[in-house]
Amino acid sequence: MANELGRKVIHRYLYARSWALGDRKSPLASTPCMIKLNGDCDLTEQLAPFSAITDDEIPQTLTISANLPLSPPNFTNNSPVFSTKIGHVLPPSLDEADAGESAGQGGLLPVSWQRLNHDSSLMNLDTEPSIIVLVDAVQLATQQRKLVDALCVIKNRFPGSLIWTPGLGGPDNVAVLTWFGVDIFDLSRSRQCAASNILLTGSGPRELVENSSESAEIESQVVQWQLAINEVKSRLVNGTLRSLVEQQSLNSPNLVEHLRYHDKVTRKNPNVGISHVAKETILHCNSHTSLSNPIVTKWVDFIINEYQVPENLDSILILLPCSARKPYRMSKSHRKFLDAIGNSAFHEVMVTSPLGLVPRDLEEAWPASHYDIPVTGEWSLDEIDRTQKMLESLVNKHKYHTVINHSSMSFDLDGVDYYETRKGLSATSREALSQLRETVSEVSKNHKFRNRKHHKILLDNFNSIARYKMENDSWLSNVNVRGKPPFWRIELEGKQIALWSNDRRGFSLAKSSIPILLEKSSLKQIHLKADISWKGDIFSNIVESFDSGINSGDDLLVMQNLQAIGLARATASGWEWSTTPGMIAKGHQRL
Repeated sequence: MANELGRKVIHRYLYARSWALGDRKSPLASTPCMIKLNGDCDLTEQLAPFSAITDDEIPQTLTISANLPLSPPNFTNNSPVFSTKIGHVLPPSLDEADAGESAGQGGLLPVSWQRLNHDSSLMNLDTEPSIIVLVDAVQLATQQRKLVDALCVIKNRFPGSLIWTPGLGGPDNVAVLTWFGVDIFDLSRSRQCAASNILLTGSGPRELVENSSESAEIESQVVQWQLAINEVKSRLVNGTLRSLVEQQSLNSPNLVEHLRYHDKVTRKNPNVGISHVAKETILHCNSHTSLSNPIVTKWVDFIINEYQVPENLDSILILLPCSARKPYRMSKSHRKFLDAIGNSAFHEVMVTSPLGLVPRDLEEAWPASHYDIPVTGEWSLDEIDRTQKMLESLVNKHKYHTVINHSSMSFDLDGVDYYETRKGLSATSREALSQLRETVSEVSKNHKFRNRKHHKILLDNFNSIARYKMENDSWLSNVNVRGKPPFWRIELEGKQIALWSNDRRGFSLAKSSIPILLEKSSLKQIHLKADISWKGDIFSNIVESFDSGINSGDDLLVMQNLQAIGLARATASGWEWSTTPGMIAKGHQRL
């Protein structure tokens, strides 16, 4: 292992990751980071833990050396050192052409568009490369979709590798490229700007301000890099990288194009997602681009295609506006709405952007419980269209005979009685609340609706959340709910099988739930190798197989030799599970 790169993921968000480099217990550097090229100025080892040189031969040999002791097991001398042939690289526009001579393999893997299309050996590599170099990244970035397609293929095929896109990165796109999965950057663009007396900043290249102390010298360019990388690292820690990505994408039309396409590709991949986050995490949705955020679009897809209304709750649908406070029911406005409605027998659904619709029974689930938006009082055509389609799907799949709309958005619905109670008024005004109360009372006259008891409301919510976050809600059949906020005990035949935490906004499954979860097939499964003794967390090298569709935050049933032996919670989505070093799931129950 003397020439191996020690690394583990310390922060992740979909395809974006921050790697700790070196000894996992005391890493010496982290990504995103720089790589020092021949002729660069001095860079600190923490900023640039790697150096790269190429020779003058044809084809060229690329050598990447660590500037710090990053190789296990001893972490003493500066290592590893990787060297490989780059091979012949044809222009990416020549899709059908084959260069013939392949690039090298090993710890350092050069990849091009041509190689991705023609070198079948990439599917049969015995080892996981430590670093992958997308050698024609600059050319791919100028062609529609190719850069994103190449990076997605590489990430899914080699999830344990760091990626370098030579010549492509800058302080103005480092967040977007990190979002795409790039880990290593270089000073090429900054050197070009320095030669032209242009300062490459986080907002893009610009001329120097006259009569100021600004400089375009390379040292000033490095400062911009350091600021940009630190910002990305900070955003990865607190879970707000996406808002920076959306902001940075506006630096160029190409970035906007790449981001939209990357969002589309990510949306289609069931192995890339998040099902649970820490309570303090905020999903900032500050721009129109937030509509295409995969976290958002996967919620929209679920509501349209999979969501089921709680049993016997699909007679009268009441549409309500959202609130800044989450969950909504804790806000002053929603307390007024609930008082005006006066009955828990109706299905309440919030109208909001960018999520479209949020059923009351899912208001405590991610991302509905964590998003934050600017309130303008205006709806874009895209927002209206999305919400209309979601509402039509909801109504068509269920048995609503009446829709009462107290939101600020109007709808066209066929086959139901439709009432609007706002009529341009503030949702919490006395007149609007009175109209809501009267309308609910009027449409209820000819129907017998019974208030749901608190126990029934909780069960309906838990069933909805289970259908959303797990494989099904069958494991909740015949359970009782005990306790009081913020903790609710879920019991079966007097024995606790799970705990619901309002603070955590998720289930904590007990050991006693394992046989039930297995019988009902309520969790995705992972199968450990037969010859290992499982004592702690889950690492890729002990996993024999796993179900598709695992998302970060998912509860998982741990199997071995066809027996259920425990529970774990995924810390990484399924696309990472094959070869990513470090923990991929945290064990929390073992039989």
